[in-house]
Amino acid sequence: MGFALSILYFVTNYLTPSAIFGPLASFRIELILAVLVFLVSLPSLRKSFIIRSPQTLALFGLATAVFLSILIGIHWAGGAVSGFLGFIPNAFAYFLVCLHGRSRKRMQILVLMLLSVCLFVIARGYSDLLLRVQGSAPAESVATEDINWDLWNAEHPYLFAQRNEAGEWIYRLRGLGEINDPNDFAQLIVCLIPLMFIFWRAKRLLLNGLFVILPVGVLLFGAFLTHSRGSLVAIMAMAVVAGRRRIGTLPSLLLAGVLFAAASALHFTGGREISADSGADRTGLWGVGLQLLKSHPVFGVGYGRFVDDCDCGHTAHNSIVVCAAELGLFGLYFWSLFLFPTVKDALTIASPTKVSDGEPIVAEIGLYPQAPKSIEILDKAEINHLGRLVLLSLTGFLVAGLFLSRAYVLTLFLLGGMAEAVFEMALQRGMVAPRMKFLRVMGYSGALAVALVVVMYIMVLILNRMH
Repeated sequence: MGFALSILYFVTNYLTPSAIFGPLASFRIELILAVLVFLVSLPSLRKSFIIRSPQTLALFGLATAVFLSILIGIHWAGGAVSGFLGFIPNAFAYFLVCLHGRSRKRMQILVLMLLSVCLFVIARGYSDLLLRVQGSAPAESVATEDINWDLWNAEHPYLFAQRNEAGEWIYRLRGLGEINDPNDFAQLIVCLIPLMFIFWRAKRLLLNGLFVILPVGVLLFGAFLTHSRGSLVAIMAMAVVAGRRRIGTLPSLLLAGVLFAAASALHFTGGREISADSGADRTGLWGVGLQLLKSHPVFGVGYGRFVDDCDCGHTAHNSIVVCAAELGLFGLYFWSLFLFPTVKDALTIASPTKVSDGEPIVAEIGLYPQAPKSIEILDKAEINHLGRLVLLSLTGFLVAGLFLSRAYVLTLFLLGGMAEAVFEMALQRGMVAPRMKFLRVMGYSGALAVALVVVMYIMVLILNRMH
């Protein structure tokens, strides 16, 4: 029951309550659903590992940072409560996956849920592109000669219209709710592509073609329709990480170069250039974000306040910078506290040298006889396979996040939950060493937070000199 409600909760957040429940959305169905999921999940909490998880402290710390950033930054108690309530639904994803997703079959269902969301958006957006837009420019008002963007967005909710560098109109695929920006939707697609290989089975050519290759092809087509430059860079990064183990680092880099050339030939970015000069505005925003951190070092300028405080009408287009600027070093530390153990555990379960064959799980013998429960059989190869897929997905998210202000989105916390759920599967079977000591994790996370700021500062200096 808890897992089924969790799936519905994720779909509702990605596609919005109005798209799922129609007129019933006015009754705040998403809030009712969240309460139901919470209540149903309470019995699972007692036996769960999440109480001992560093990520749990990180999410509570992040929620506190969100609240304090507004309360102290702009002295607005009502806004602090609103920001806190806006952050919690996304962070909730981590707990739901950890509580209810600790089996390979449930992981597969999570992946199918994400695939269904993406296929729905791709189908709606592509049909809109073919049947309604047909290459024409958005209609202008006869009286003002300005485009009525409210009308355009209402008529084309799954398309985002903009001009490329050549002044041509391009129409970029997007979703609703959590993925209402083309770059957000592209990031979700990028994260999902490696996860589709959870259905891969050796020597099953037909099944692999139907359930892996075909869906991945559709997802790549969806990424193409978003014309997202960040997604292209993320796909190349995943190709390097995935290929490095099998064919070596240099061949993987060459493969990524071939992918980039092919994507450029196919007009993947819709005429939007990928270069240091084309990214000058974005680099400038990174510099503005670092200046905001310098002027508000502890609690930042306030959750969701970057656009208002930078006086430029744009966000930072970098997850690290936006987190540091909005939540200060206090919030960036807890963000790093979530990120560090998540990536470390994903690296562990993805490594053949750090995962052993383990021991079979023995059912506990209680005072009263109970019906035997079926225990999922997972060997070392299966854990490594799941670990590599989650690691690749996290790689795609983080690389795309270098060009997007998506530090607190649901996808990050969902992937974090998947990484920890797989790690827990391995830990229960004696395949991996216990998690790193809590105090060490906290120390390394602090070092990571400082390192992230230093790296971004150096990148801004280098890129500014290149322009």
